[in-house]
Amino acid sequence: MPDYKKMKEACPNLQANLSQCTCSYSACDKTGLCCQCVAYHRRMREIPGCFFTPQGERSYDRTYAKFRSDCC
Repeated sequence: MPDYKKMKEACPNLQANLSQCTCSYSACDKTGLCCQCVAYHRRMREIPGCFFTPQGERSYDRTYAKFRSDCC
């Protein structure tokens, strides 16, 4: 399992990423690590929360179908 804490310590963009992160899932260990977040959701065949509207993001449903209904 990746050591996200070490990745956060080494990430030069962490503060900028955190200032723009819209994910409301407080238990997420990838918050601020955009590359890791995108890679994780891609493996899970999902879309990261930052692509959704605020209401859609709060549903925690990251499926393609939810994204389509959220954005269109």
